[in-house]
Amino acid sequence: MNRHIVLAFVADVLLVVVFAVIGRASHDEGVLGPGGSGLVQTSWPFLVALISGWLVTLAWRQPFAPVRTGLGVWVITVIGGMLLRAVSGQGTALAFIIVAAVTLLVLLVGWRMVVSALTRARARRVVG
Repeated sequence: MNRHIVLAFVADVLLVVVFAVIGRASHDEGVLGPGGSGLVQTSWPFLVALISGWLVTLAWRQPFAPVRTGLGVWVITVIGGMLLRAVSGQGTALAFIIVAAVTLLVLLVGWRMVVSALTRARARRVVG
């Protein structure tokens, strides 16, 4: 498997976990929470949805593409994550949905935009 694909997938996974850590910390829940499983409980719906997003969008074809891959992975991660939270009895308040959607947009699409801009800049330097 191409290392760029692996790096892109790992970046997405880590950013979803960072999202969960930030969310838990902002509510003074502690990263691990009671029993040490808080982070797992918070992140698993979004991680499952992220994997689904990768499969549905065929993200490995263009793992760094902000629009083609990033937006699709983001939408599926947010919607799927919220649906999985709902069926597992976790909260899906409107404020949380909005914050999660914006945060995951910045994280999952944002890093791809940065990589894309750096790649274009590097290509211009090589050509120019």
